Amino acid sequence: MRVASDNVDVAIVGAGPAGLTAAYLLTKAGLSVTVIEQDPRYVGGISRTVEHDGFRFDIGGHRFFSKSQEVVALWNEILPDDFIDRPRMSRIFYGGKFYSYPLRAFEALGNLGLVTSALCMASYAKAKLFPRRTVASFEDWVVNQFGHKLYSIFFKTYTEKVWGMPCDTMSADWAAQRIKGLSLGAAVLDGLKRSLGLNRKPNDGMAAKTLLESFRYPRKGPGMMWEAARDHVVAGGNTVLMGHALRTLEHDVAADRWRMVATDRADDSTRIITARHVISSAPLRELASRIHPLPATLPDASALRYRDFLTVALMIRSSDLFPDNWIYIHDNRVKVGRVQNFRSWSPEMVPDPAIACVGLEYFCFEGDGLWASSDDDLIAQATRELATLKLVDAKDVVGGAVVRQPKAYPVYDEGYADRVEALRTELETRFPTLHMVGRNGMHRYNNQDHAMMTAMLTVRNILAGARIHDVWQVNEDAEYHEAGREGEQAALASVRAVPTAIRAAA
Repeated sequence: MRVASDNVDVAIVGAGPAGLTAAYLLTKAGLSVTVIEQDPRYVGGISRTVEHDGFRFDIGGHRFFSKSQEVVALWNEILPDDFIDRPRMSRIFYGGKFYSYPLRAFEALGNLGLVTSALCMASYAKAKLFPRRTVASFEDWVVNQFGHKLYSIFFKTYTEKVWGMPCDTMSADWAAQRIKGLSLGAAVLDGLKRSLGLNRKPNDGMAAKTLLESFRYPRKGPGMMWEAARDHVVAGGNTVLMGHALRTLEHDVAADRWRMVATDRADDSTRIITARHVISSAPLRELASRIHPLPATLPDASALRYRDFLTVALMIRSSDLFPDNWIYIHDNRVKVGRVQNFRSWSPEMVPDPAIACVGLEYFCFEGDGLWASSDDDLIAQATRELATLKLVDAKDVVGGAVVRQPKAYPVYDEGYADRVEALRTELETRFPTLHMVGRNGMHRYNNQDHAMMTAMLTVRNILAGARIHDVWQVNEDAEYHEAGREGEQAALASVRAVPTAIRAAA
């Protein structure tokens, strides 16, 4: 068996947004870096762009907007000439009708009807007058925010389809992160102003990202950003190993160095990488299982769960189908959760003007019926479901492709926070030169700008030779919480370029 070796300053597990941000900045700083990525072809992780016969697919839909100007500046630095401005449009499909999102008051009234609309407002009033006192679940949080009727129409079906678990068993953290800053009153007022044609300041996302009206996007998909980052890393003399999976990770206490063993999935050869520091964006559960020897005091990570995801891309004989970037499907007749229109993300994603390309997103668990279905069966199912929704005529579908994404979303079930905190504490205390970053590396559902910020702060820690920044205080909007004021939940202003260090906060 062939064995190769590297000796570097920093070894990085995963070539997603967090891993490649770290590699890019470390390369700029003059450090030697080796990145391993188990995908044989694509960098970017869940932010990659997959290509099939010239058609490009975004895995999940990635708007390039951040409240952190520092993240935006780095995007511009890595990809200075390839951003385009795109209008944001999305709708909800419920009861055979489309609803604009954010809500438009008169449109929603007309679609729901007077009786249902009145019930929604009465339910909302009741929730405000008599809120649930104990807010533990997703259902508790959303009902208090919007009322039970709107919760049942616009949140319950889709959320349970995405996560495969009842809303009353899901942690309230999910709602607090993803719906923060949006209220029914604000949405209805916004819709009323639109309906009356009143002038108002366009929403730039700084108040509520959910109401963002436009965004920037790489003209050939988000993978373009991470391919450019990889190219900068390689041009700087460092290494990105594709198709390499982490096998074991061992810390030599005497030498204070790591020994990482990776396997080339193509030929089963071995790569041994020694490094002063390791940055991991691998799923926290997987990282813990690969540390050798396994510390007896390391908490059990096997209970951490993930939701998996697949996209069925269909090529359809049509100049275009609908203007939306995506449509949320609140319909129990079909299993699809969301439908993307790739041309609405960028015209360059679709090479043939006579062919539209859409992506049907299915949420599943690895190994279940959907995940295990053949590509042909999934393409046939997606075609049937689009026809059921009356979005296309099945005979116009001329091709398709399937992309599977394991461990797309860390699950926020009961007890997850305690498990993550216990793992984090033990790993960081025992191994000061092991750094966890990104969505899966920290078991936090977040966006790519958040993942980038965790990597940016980690690089500063490595260059400083100490953990002067606590990356776990980066919140879901890529802002930075000062550790000394954590209890107050006080984030730094989003215009601040450099987050305050822990010792300064103290």
